[in-house]
Amino acid sequence: SPAPAWPGAGGGGGPEPDSHQGFRTRSSVTSRMARRTEPPDGGWGWMVVLSAFFQSALVFGVLRSFSVFFVEFVAAFDEPAARVSWIASIGIAVQQFGSPVGSALSTKFGPRPVVMAGGILAALGMLLASFATSLTHLYLSIGLLSGSGWALTFTPTLACLSRYFSRLRSLAMGLALTGVGLSSFAFAPLFQWLLSSYAWRGTLLLVSAISLHLVACGALLRPLSLTEDPAVADPGAQLASLLHHGPFLRYTVALTLVNTGYFIPYVHLVAHLQDLDWDPLPAAFLLSVIAISDLVGRVVSGWLGDIVPGPVARLLMLWTTLTGVSLALFPMAQAPTALVALAVAYGFTSGALTPLAFSMLPELVGTGRIYCGLGLVQMVESIGGLLGAPLSGYLRDVTGNYTASFVVAGAFLLAGSGVLITLPHFFCVSAPTSKP
Repeated sequence: SPAPAWPGAGGGGGPEPDSHQGFRTRSSVTSRMARRTEPPDGGWGWMVVLSAFFQSALVFGVLRSFSVFFVEFVAAFDEPAARVSWIASIGIAVQQFGSPVGSALSTKFGPRPVVMAGGILAALGMLLASFATSLTHLYLSIGLLSGSGWALTFTPTLACLSRYFSRLRSLAMGLALTGVGLSSFAFAPLFQWLLSSYAWRGTLLLVSAISLHLVACGALLRPLSLTEDPAVADPGAQLASLLHHGPFLRYTVALTLVNTGYFIPYVHLVAHLQDLDWDPLPAAFLLSVIAISDLVGRVVSGWLGDIVPGPVARLLMLWTTLTGVSLALFPMAQAPTALVALAVAYGFTSGALTPLAFSMLPELVGTGRIYCGLGLVQMVESIGGLLGAPLSGYLRDVTGNYTASFVVAGAFLLAGSGVLITLPHFFCVSAPTSKP
């Protein structure tokens, strides 16, 4: 008997008649039927938010808590601290510089298989690391292999999330990124307890099992077809068009400047406080204050980003400016009360700018190019993140204190704020719509 005329009528999957083009495949009909004019701003999008929440926790929560393995590796391999430090550094560098690869693959194949493959690589790297006999083994397993897995998970997941939301995009992004802060609190003591019970090899096996949950996060990502998507999803063509997109390039420069100064308190605040004769425990507590404020700032900023009229760039510029000012003021504060107040201010404002930095991008390049755009931004801005801490340490060596380090870090964020003012529609009353 002949094949049914339409999907769902039963039978095989033969070609279907088309009055203008003769025959077309069932997949093309399904694709056209599934194409949406606007992001749904909800529905399955909230499951994507849940996936992004756990995915950000399983990537950056593990990275932020990896310092608990530091002493174990130094003792196990009898290596200097500088060489051991390269394990996490290589992982972070591979995650950031590999982001365009994850973006390009997601553009071609969709985010689901890419993120699931990344989860397998991240878990496999931790598994092989548990059998390490040298630091080189750890460089390759954790740094290269797990780092490659992280590169295939973070950027495609956030790009997929951006496609599901428009009106509520900033809130969705803020909720998703709270996973970083919550996991940082949970994983550090958890890993420390596991180390005391199972040693570092057994703990890495369990971290491998935890990382395997990234596969489940990837399985929750449903591809979404929008009318503004380009007719040909060629990553190379999209990349070439972005390299000639003036507002996108200026935005990338702004985030690179912000990234150069953004992480300085996480690296040198404790050392600065010890120069002020603080004990190590209260100094570490101040980082916890920053982390809590960061968490609150992400949620509040996401909520405000969706209800405050005008383009997101203005709100992003506000949080970036306040973060830069709070950084520059750190060396001026001497009293504990003033330092705690600045820690709260820095944590809140630095957390507040993070979701807006991601939700801003679709306004510039459109959701059709969000995968390539986000990957390229992450790769370039990582240069600032890699150079910021060494520059801060160099200024400390030259001047003998961290005053110049924090002032220069704040100046980088203020410079980034200045670049944000040059973006299109910055002074418009209403928010711009995404452009394909």
